[in-house]
Amino acid sequence: MEDQYQYNTNEEKFVKDSHTKEIDLINRDPKQINDDVVKVEFEDVIAEPDGTHSLDGVWKLSYTTFTVSKYWCYRVLSAVFGIPVALLWGFLFACISFCHIWAVVPCIKSCLIESQCVSRIYSLCIQTFCDPFFEALGKIFSSVRVALRKEV
Repeated sequence: MEDQYQYNTNEEKFVKDSHTKEIDLINRDPKQINDDVVKVEFEDVIAEPDGTHSLDGVWKLSYTTFTVSKYWCYRVLSAVFGIPVALLWGFLFACISFCHIWAVVPCIKSCLIESQCVSRIYSLCIQTFCDPFFEALGKIFSSVRVALRKEV
């Protein structure tokens, strides 16, 4: 357990390594990202309306067959493909993170810097050419008086 922690002399505290964190083997979906998608039970797929019922034994055996086959099929598929698919997703998210950190954010920052330069030039042009024009219009129309009279 000691090798999971790293002593940081600058901050005088222990920092836990994020690659060796403990995982919860009980609650495997703590953020409930699959609550609405893959919780499919027998009753969600197969249902017999009133008046159309199979034999009770057939119904019970169908329920058991569905539940057990779903359980073991998932276990076999995750045992065979889980690690390769996890490797693939890890690689994909690493590439996305790399692109975001090394390309997207610097590009956005560069655009923001350039747009600040352009906005200053635009602002100077407005102040130089448009402000005097609108100031003159304001002085012309400032002497206009509007009076409302109510005639009976």
